[in-house]
Amino acid sequence: MRKFLKKIIRNSRSQEDGIFFDKLCKILGFKPLNIIFYTKAFTHRSTNKLDKTGNPFNYERLEFLGDAMLGSVIAAHLYNEVPTGDEGYLTKMRSKIVSREHLNELGRDLNLIQFIESKANPLHFGENIHGNIFEAFIGAIYLDRGYSYCEKFIHNKVIDSYVDIPKLEGKVISYKSLVIEWCQKEKKQFFFDVFDDTGVEDQKYFGVKLIIDQKIIGKGRATSKKKAEEKAAKRAYFALQEKIDKK
Repeated sequence: MRKFLKKIIRNSRSQEDGIFFDKLCKILGFKPLNIIFYTKAFTHRSTNKLDKTGNPFNYERLEFLGDAMLGSVIAAHLYNEVPTGDEGYLTKMRSKIVSREHLNELGRDLNLIQFIESKANPLHFGENIHGNIFEAFIGAIYLDRGYSYCEKFIHNKVIDSYVDIPKLEGKVISYKSLVIEWCQKEKKQFFFDVFDDTGVEDQKYFGVKLIIDQKIIGKGRATSKKKAEEKAAKRAYFALQEKIDKK
């Protein structure tokens, strides 16, 4: 009976691994050589897993590596595609391509969240989980197949599908930075004021006002001060757009 149960469990695990492998192949466009890198890329820290040497087994270090790989491949692409772009222009364009918003979009479009192993409530992941595991996925590709495969994947899934340089030139990735830059140039006094702080720790909300020259220009409300400030700045931008765009 024990042998029979072990066989069922072993076959079940093999079947799960096979499904995971097949789904990975469809996304990657090639066969992984070492699936353990991809398993790690989708393991959340809440599992508290350790590798054979006792180090944490989760996607966080792969996320760091994937971020570096994305940056290098995209930097090389921009350098070759925009020969007239100076360092400031190229840096700004790269930032737009690898913005958290864009990486989250890439992770969602590939439905990478389906592979996540976690003991945490998915409702508490936050929106950035999509971009985080996308970066970890890139890191796994690099460790599994090397730079050339990683570069090809980034070109196929990121650059060819999402990078439109003329459109990116007009894209705003941070209204807060844009408004602050304008205020500093025009020598205007500004500050963000938290006027509301409600909810329990897991579902806290912040209300923020952006005050310019002693006038409330925009308000925002979100689950973090940073997000609330960005919302307030976005509303302020549209209220002052004609003036800001003339800068």
